[in-house]
Amino acid sequence: MGLVSRLLEANGIATVVMGSAMDIIAHCGVPRYLHSDLPLGNPCGVPFDSTMQEQILSQALLLLEEANSANSIVRSVAKWPGAPTWRDDYSKVDESNREALRLKGLQRRDQQETDKTKGITRSAMIRDS
Repeated sequence: MGLVSRLLEANGIATVVMGSAMDIIAHCGVPRYLHSDLPLGNPCGVPFDSTMQEQILSQALLLLEEANSANSIVRSVAKWPGAPTWRDDYSKVDESNREALRLKGLQRRDQQETDKTKGITRSAMIRDS
């Protein structure tokens, strides 16, 4: 996304990148970046929380309007419900869940093999079972 943003900017189109991985975006050097300290994949907020999403989008549009220097980075004020405890569980692997995750991985690989034999080239979304 950072490279696309820089290309658009070089052609006169202003951009704001919204994300949750500041280290990666800062390394790429995008012109304007709104950082949300939210779980990866949720830079616009909690799914279906339109109030939070509108708040984040408004902040991104304000950044687009007001940023006056290259590599402008602003932190969103949005907080994930239960924050900061979401970080404690996000992508957590320990003895409490290791076996369940291993079994889900095996189940996923089995499903992918079954799909391949049926000619299905795109995997279904992962869902809890």
